[in-house]
Amino acid sequence: MKAAVLREYGEPLEIEAVPRPDPEDHGVVIETEACGICRSDWHAWQGHGEWADDQVPLGQILGHEPAGTVVEVGEGVTDIAEGDRIAVPFNLGRGHCEYCRNGHGNVCANGIALGFEEAAPGAFAEEVHVPYADYNAVGLPDAVSPVEMAGLGCRFVTAYHALAHRADLTPGDWVAVHGCGGVGLSAVHVADALGANVLAVDLDEDKLDTARELGADETLRADDVDVPTAIHARIGGAHVSVDALGIAETCRNSIDCLPPRGQHVQLGLTTDDERGEIPFPTDAMTMREITFLGSRGMPPTRYPELLRMMERGSISPGKLVTKTVSLADVPDRLAAMNDFGTSGIEVVKFS
Repeated sequence: MKAAVLREYGEPLEIEAVPRPDPEDHGVVIETEACGICRSDWHAWQGHGEWADDQVPLGQILGHEPAGTVVEVGEGVTDIAEGDRIAVPFNLGRGHCEYCRNGHGNVCANGIALGFEEAAPGAFAEEVHVPYADYNAVGLPDAVSPVEMAGLGCRFVTAYHALAHRADLTPGDWVAVHGCGGVGLSAVHVADALGANVLAVDLDEDKLDTARELGADETLRADDVDVPTAIHARIGGAHVSVDALGIAETCRNSIDCLPPRGQHVQLGLTTDDERGEIPFPTDAMTMREITFLGSRGMPPTRYPELLRMMERGSISPGKLVTKTVSLADVPDRLAAMNDFGTSGIEVVKFS
């Protein structure tokens, strides 16, 4: 089968013929129908993460936002059958630890990151193995297309988990979203669906236009103003503020735009400039009782509530899909992220 393989950090991925996977006793193999191209893939391609012992190894097949059809089933799998259409979370739990048993499999004590670890080759490939499939595989409703499900990817579910489960968000609250890439636009759409008022911040007017289309009530060009001051002046500060980019400036802007008892949500991962460390105004956060929240993916056990919202039309991840490309296009599309030259969510379509 063909797959996109990381051979050198920062060099174009190689499209190679590799052996097809065989299912482990607890796993299934899917024929990949679609897979999102995510900024986390870009981080992996660049070799980021060594500061957190999280650097992706060379030789890895990238891609972690797949949807497809099951073509082979391990002997120990009981709930998944050949022909089932499934989506796959990137944060794969094993289903047995205290976190998995309590509904927090996205932070499984022995979890595996699809497409980022040697034990879990990714989905920029014609077929991909899904370990611990009875726990991780998410069945797709007939009305949900593979491209739309790949659009959920890690960005949309991370934004949903952050705002629906991690933050204490009440309808009518103001949510500020700093950075309108894939995860930022997902946060805009989710916050609007949950009944919040949304203020989107970015440098790019086209991305702010898209944010308005997805439900943003207010937008702010970050190059025109001091962002926290402008947000306080315009809406009195945000009840919840999301850093969807991961650079020091957006993180600090997100914290500084909060009033007392506001909540900062960190979704963006840092780059070589920050290397996992960003200074915070700790004393001010303490005195104002500011909450700092991280969010990573979403437990597979929570996917049904998101799928129900999709079926009702409350949310539509497909609105964020701006381009479908072939597997051969993946190297160029990752390179386009070097200068933020992509918009919304791009998806590899295999058939």
